[in-house]
Amino acid sequence: MRFLELFKPISRIIPEVKPPERKVSFQNRLIWTLLALLIYFIMSEIPLYGIPISAGGDSFTTYRVIFASTRGTLMELGIGPIVTAGLIIQLLAGSDIISFDRSSAEDRGLFTTASKFFSILMIVIQAVLYIISGQYGTATLTKSLLIFAQLLVAGIIIMLLDELVQKGWGIGSGISLFIVGGITANIWWMSFSFMNYDGRAYGAIIAFFQGIWMREPVLNWFYRSNGAPDMIGFFTTLVVFLFVIYVEGMRVELPISHSQYRGYRGRMPIKLLYVSNIPVILAYALFANFQLVGQFVWQRWNLANDNNWLNWLGTFQYSTSGQPYATGGLVYYLTSPGGIQNVLDAPLKALVYAVIVIVFCVIFSMTWLEIGGLGAEDMADQLLESGMQVPGFRRNKQPIVTLLNRYIPTITIIGGAIVGALAAISDFFGVFGSGMGALLAVSILYQYYQTMVQEQVADLYPFLRGTLQ
Repeated sequence: MRFLELFKPISRIIPEVKPPERKVSFQNRLIWTLLALLIYFIMSEIPLYGIPISAGGDSFTTYRVIFASTRGTLMELGIGPIVTAGLIIQLLAGSDIISFDRSSAEDRGLFTTASKFFSILMIVIQAVLYIISGQYGTATLTKSLLIFAQLLVAGIIIMLLDELVQKGWGIGSGISLFIVGGITANIWWMSFSFMNYDGRAYGAIIAFFQGIWMREPVLNWFYRSNGAPDMIGFFTTLVVFLFVIYVEGMRVELPISHSQYRGYRGRMPIKLLYVSNIPVILAYALFANFQLVGQFVWQRWNLANDNNWLNWLGTFQYSTSGQPYATGGLVYYLTSPGGIQNVLDAPLKALVYAVIVIVFCVIFSMTWLEIGGLGAEDMADQLLESGMQVPGFRRNKQPIVTLLNRYIPTITIIGGAIVGALAAISDFFGVFGSGMGALLAVSILYQYYQTMVQEQVADLYPFLRGTLQ
């Protein structure tokens, strides 16, 4: 029996969004996309019933960017379960445990069912780990069940919103939409919030003008030692955004021509960020789940930090607000040290953290190259199937594979190292939304721009729709 056939019995009870029966206009797709984003923002503001929304410190702050999650709200888990489930599915597919015929409607349906099953499974597992690991303090059974029910329902709603956007009702991907929405809101809040924070506004730009008005020392205009956003972080954010935009445009272009229409010539771009933002998403998803497991193990079997074997995994302490935070072990080094002052206080941790992030981003870049269908052989097959060839080479797969292998593996490693370094080091300088957030925001917005331009052109000139796919 094939692996996918195991999901036949549950395919009828798994909730799903049916695709539209006919082509939805661009305007309507834009409305559905904005509606999904609005629901996400509303859920991000509704606190979990039974716990205060301002529950104190948060050991998952670094990871909330890619999870599009908000502490203490219905979006506590965000898209974390969906990302983790996607990682599991891709690894199963890459190892040939899952094999399916893409031309078969039944196989495609079973694959979707399997993806949603793993998403719901990860919602359950992560919700349980959050509760047991003490993220909400000491909770009674009734309170725990109530929190679990809220996280489960909210997770399923987000999963269905993602499916709604992807199945033709919206534009692009729901996951990407929620990520960029959360990053944008975070940057806006850190720049313009009027909320009082130690006598000045929390937002960096508002606090800057307050500092001038209050005639504080010039240094205080730009730097805030209390950890609040400041103008150094704001300017660093601008620099990081400009750098990411520049890197996004770097590419190697290989000349190609059509095998039948000899006058047709073009170029095949191989971007420096060849696998885009996938490696950093997978790396941080792995780190976050590792921290969840570490907190769970500590809470259950090593609360006194006296088990030397379990201490290798991670040691923790409770903060003044009652939240556990890592103080040693592997989990400690998988957690960003935060701002520049914390880096100066613990330079070894910062160095190890940056190296780990870069190494894992490179590893996931190479892994995604194989399981994501981006390798030289897959690209050569796509070229040949579309009738294209590389001038000067026989229209044969092996010479094209040899040519592509000169560029793709090297560019993949370099690109993975760049996104890893950017994600890790930018955090040290207080970049709004983190360097990883800047990377994700630029790449996602660029993809949305391309998609929206193609949709508008296709609506105006329907005969070009096949060319733009």
